[in-house]
Amino acid sequence: MTSSSSSVQQAKQALGQRLREIRKDAGITARELAHRAGWHESKCSRLEHGRTPPSDADIRAWTYHCGALDQTEDLIATARGIQGMYVEWRRIERAGLKRAQESVVPLFERTRVFRAYSSWILPGPLQTEGYTRALLRATALRRGLVDDVEQALTVRMERSRILHQGSHRFAFLLEESALRKRIGGIDVMASQLAHLITVATLPSMSLGVIPDHTDRSAIPPVEDFWIFDDAQVNVELVSAYLNVTQPHEVSLYAQTFGLLQGLAVYGATARGVITSAINALE
Repeated sequence: MTSSSSSVQQAKQALGQRLREIRKDAGITARELAHRAGWHESKCSRLEHGRTPPSDADIRAWTYHCGALDQTEDLIATARGIQGMYVEWRRIERAGLKRAQESVVPLFERTRVFRAYSSWILPGPLQTEGYTRALLRATALRRGLVDDVEQALTVRMERSRILHQGSHRFAFLLEESALRKRIGGIDVMASQLAHLITVATLPSMSLGVIPDHTDRSAIPPVEDFWIFDDAQVNVELVSAYLNVTQPHEVSLYAQTFGLLQGLAVYGATARGVITSAINALE
């Protein structure tokens, strides 16, 4: 799998390649196009190599001067999609954590099949109130955000009700390491792991755990990710999150999820791994 940052760069380069092909099909040089559009000579090169993201106005000027107005709207939609692929946390959270939590509610409501893989933290719908509160409070302090942790917590807990409502289906894969990373202290973690055993019995739930001793020759641990139906993948990074919608990339994540599923244990064996993590807290 490609890295998260390279996925965005590849999309930028692909758009630049399309612009270059349009210019060449028009039979004009980059210098001539820049002259016609009133740009600095280097701008065409920056756009074609994906170093500078084109604005709507840039694309309209490009297609106008290259006689390709029929491609304008498609190119604009592609450029906007790339801009939405990489979203910085500071942009999402500038109005507070509550607003950030609310922003993903529509996505959760329209998704029917959820698949999520995690190597370091338990996915949101599986979290207890204490575990979530500890995570949100740490996030607010680390990023210097307004203190609306309790309001954000209310939104998150309300969102978790989808586990018990509607026709949603869930497949969660956890590395054993995610069970052993202490969040919120021993009591919070013990309650969280006990809750995990309970929700694993829900009819809509498939919960797999990949034990630490598993042979990883087939596939090593990868970045944490969510697959929403077969339409979108979200990857959380330190500074931002990546929103993947290109069908071939979504397919790559789905294939990776399938490989990881083959390494996981389920049912009583998974409960045994979780119980071992609880016992290790003492």
